[in-house]
Amino acid sequence: MNYTLNQLQIFLKVAQTQSVTKSAEELNLTQPAVSIQLRNFQEQFDIPLTEVIGRRIYITAFGREVAESVENILDQVQAINFKTMAYKGQLSGRLTICTVSTGKYVLPYFISDFLKIHPGIELTMDVTNMNKVVESLNRNEIDFALVSKPPKTILTEHLDLLQNKLFLVGKDPISIEKDQTVKNFFKSLPLIFREQGSGTRQIMENFIDRNDIKVFKKMELTSNEAVKQAILAGFGYSIMPLIGIKQELINKELHVIPIDGLPIKSTWQLIWLKGKKHGPISLSLINYMEKEMKNIVDKLFSWHENY
Repeated sequence: MNYTLNQLQIFLKVAQTQSVTKSAEELNLTQPAVSIQLRNFQEQFDIPLTEVIGRRIYITAFGREVAESVENILDQVQAINFKTMAYKGQLSGRLTICTVSTGKYVLPYFISDFLKIHPGIELTMDVTNMNKVVESLNRNEIDFALVSKPPKTILTEHLDLLQNKLFLVGKDPISIEKDQTVKNFFKSLPLIFREQGSGTRQIMENFIDRNDIKVFKKMELTSNEAVKQAILAGFGYSIMPLIGIKQELINKELHVIPIDGLPIKSTWQLIWLKGKKHGPISLSLINYMEKEMKNIVDKLFSWHENY
């Protein structure tokens, strides 16, 4: 057998996604390139690794066993790369960060230069909702989490990065009448919610409960990006973090609706389990953040202070 590391990587990705198209997208390759390398890899085995039924590709039982071995091989190759970097005196290894979905508009700007300084670090960033962030943190599966509302169920330590502001947002500008209460204003306003378990959803529901508002709930969506697109399409309004709608505000595609009690303010925090024993990479990131975060905020998020 004479398979290459490239073929191993492609086969493992196909086994994980069960799709040539998705594999090509995630590997930044063309579909024909993935198909050719997958075929070349499979031709080295007498037993099929995959089978196509209809238009879908499936991994055979033997293929799943091969995929498990391939994953172990690639892990060992990565370990060799990390050791090589370490011998050169460079930081190397994995950094795992879990962030709530809106955090994807924040976290990359705080860590991109850090990763450029330390090219031997491999970043795994999981973007999910608040409940899953807390689960990952509680199981100590990650180095850090990025949240705007710290969990109450576990003890953590943190670094404050950036203020988080949530406004009522709509496609068209509207204003509340002088004699109109917030409660009456919301009565017929179609609202779009995030899914259960979302931190943004919790903040929005707290605002509604505090003001004893009966809402006209239009729909429920599973990401802030989906909520934004629904608002742009004219489906309704939502209480959203400012951080994810910068370009739409500049282009006047979305508008902040002035309401008493808004914006709701919190703080984006990089958090970790209290008492966690940090490795060299984690400690280096904390030191970098403490030194550079004010410069990053001043340089990249000054627009945020105008709202």
